[in-house]
Amino acid sequence: MPIQPETPPEYCHSKSIIVIHPGSLNLRIGRASDLNPLTILHAIARRCYPNGHRYRDTFLPPRSELCHTQELEDTRLSVSHTLQSCLQSDGRRRYATPPQQIAAFNRRSQPEVLGSSGGEWVKPEGDVVVGNDILRISPNENFNIHFPFRRGDLNIHTGPGGSMTSILADLETIWLHILETHYNIAKKDLRLYKAVLIIPDIYNRTYLKELTTLLLSKMEFGSCFLVQDHVAATFGSGLSYACVVDIGDQKTSVSCVEDGICHFNTRVRMDYGGADITQTFFWLLQKCAFPYKSCNDDNKLDTMLLRKLKEDFCHVNLDICGSQEKTFIIRQPNSPILQYTIQVGDECIVAPLSLFSPELFGITGVKAVHTQKRSTGDPEDPHDENYLREIRRKGIKENLEQSSSDLLNEPYYEQTNIQNNANDDDIVVDTIDAVVPNSDKEFIINPGQILGLDQAILQSIDRCPNEDLKRKMYGCILIVGGGMKFAGIATWLQNRIQLQIPYVYRAEQLDIIINPRDMDSAMVAWKGASIMSCLETAQELWIHNKEWEKYGVRMLRERAPFTW
Repeated sequence: MPIQPETPPEYCHSKSIIVIHPGSLNLRIGRASDLNPLTILHAIARRCYPNGHRYRDTFLPPRSELCHTQELEDTRLSVSHTLQSCLQSDGRRRYATPPQQIAAFNRRSQPEVLGSSGGEWVKPEGDVVVGNDILRISPNENFNIHFPFRRGDLNIHTGPGGSMTSILADLETIWLHILETHYNIAKKDLRLYKAVLIIPDIYNRTYLKELTTLLLSKMEFGSCFLVQDHVAATFGSGLSYACVVDIGDQKTSVSCVEDGICHFNTRVRMDYGGADITQTFFWLLQKCAFPYKSCNDDNKLDTMLLRKLKEDFCHVNLDICGSQEKTFIIRQPNSPILQYTIQVGDECIVAPLSLFSPELFGITGVKAVHTQKRSTGDPEDPHDENYLREIRRKGIKENLEQSSSDLLNEPYYEQTNIQNNANDDDIVVDTIDAVVPNSDKEFIINPGQILGLDQAILQSIDRCPNEDLKRKMYGCILIVGGGMKFAGIATWLQNRIQLQIPYVYRAEQLDIIINPRDMDSAMVAWKGASIMSCLETAQELWIHNKEWEKYGVRMLRERAPFTW
């Protein structure tokens, strides 16, 4: 029998619940009672051993040496021609300033000196630096930099610090440091706290097992539970169902959620996100003679500048035509503070639209498409999915045999058919997930192409188990995450989907929600998890550390609010 918690549920308060939402770039963490979470760089820097191997994760996905410049240019021209064929809101045709004219202005642009120095690098006191302080370490310091998450999952790699053990140690150090520094919660007091960990909608069971062990056995939280990010997003938005589109820094994921269940077959994740848009925008700026010529995507401060330029300059407002003058300031330690004035044109629209023409993301390499894999069994769990499937298989065969013996007494019954069916080992009903005819369809990707955002949404909805659910999903598409904060992009997405939606669903009202409850879309999932953790019904989800020590992964199968 599961061990009962030492503290009765009625004494659990939202102030004692820590909600953790790890990301590829930022970590969002805070008490469930907080209005907003703390957002901090999800990275750790460790001093390198003398003569040790140097390793630094990049702050932007690096440009691929294998990318084909001509293909990028052809896609850019295609998007530009599409924009030129569009109309403004007053019915006039759009116009574009020739790139040569913009480049001529930018080549003449000279920086204005605003100050003598942008400050000093900070000398690290210890051997470990966590979070935003990493940005203030001099590149000449002998530190290795690690991001525990990449492309929406654990950053397992063959380099130094890339093993599962190292990544879990990094996560423990980062999370404990933040809890102690920003919330004054010491590790010895964590037994009095509960933790909610937001996980990807497409998850690796081995990773989840290790993360639960980290929370309960190593960090020693009193209890915890895991919730998928798309399910948490519907809670944060106050929606009972939605096709959730989560665009993060390095991944874009889509799935259909109904009543707190993320439908297994609708989940898909693409290896591109806001950072790839930033890299694409940088490439477009360079084509227009970007005047800050020493800008380097290997420089961590330059990457943060490029992210800010993308957020400030990029949009999908078709009423903005021609060249626009913009200014930006460069403030770096031991260097003069400079202000540049530049001209930009449709580059500011082309970069966000790379979500729909993802061949532009070829600049950062090959982009894989991930779907949820069925469990192959767990040696630690004797009652895993394979066991349940076999039990059901035997039960069905026994029922068929019983039915055959009863029906043998019926007149005119063909005995041979009964015998054939009763011995047919191919008859399997898997009730773990609803099996429908289209459940095994793969997401379709044309040869040599990358799955675009609109295609991912359409194919995800098409994999819903019934027509009624498909209609509901077309009527409610929820956009969350921090990678798609561009004015006007929701309207563009709506038009793209409206043109491709199957005819039988076109009567439905297509509703795209981009800022639910006037909330920052990057914080919706965190907010939803904090709301969910305080519900009375959440009491049965908590896994207590003593239960985990005794029963292990079986507790996840029995308690997790998703199909294990």
